[in-house]
Amino acid sequence: QVQLVESGGGLVQAGDSLRLSCAASGSTISVRNMGWFRQARGKEREFVAAVTWRGDTTYYTDSLKGRFTMSRDNAKNTVYLQMNNLKPEDTAVYYCVASKPYANYNRERGYDYWGQGTQVTVSS
Repeated sequence: QVQLVESGGGLVQAGDSLRLSCAASGSTISVRNMGWFRQARGKEREFVAAVTWRGDTTYYTDSLKGRFTMSRDNAKNTVYLQMNNLKPEDTAVYYCVASKPYANYNRERGYDYWGQGTQVTVSS
């Protein structure tokens, strides 16, 4: 079992940056694929980014490449999502996710653990 707690969300203006953190407890993330999803009000949940447990590959949804950067710090059992040049359409609840240990990467369905989410609101 792994527990995930996101932090770092808030209200910002368009063009600002935010860094979300996801602190894991109960188990190491070093052997887990980790990711971020988001869900805007009235919309379907959307994949944002993920990094494999080997740490050799990071995936992003195409529309966010170049603005969002995901990283992991296994020593701190934490993953991060750096979000730059934020836009109003980035407004959503952002969720951190984790797979079972040594799982094969699956972009949409490969996660068994979810955090409670952190709200990001970008004003125009």
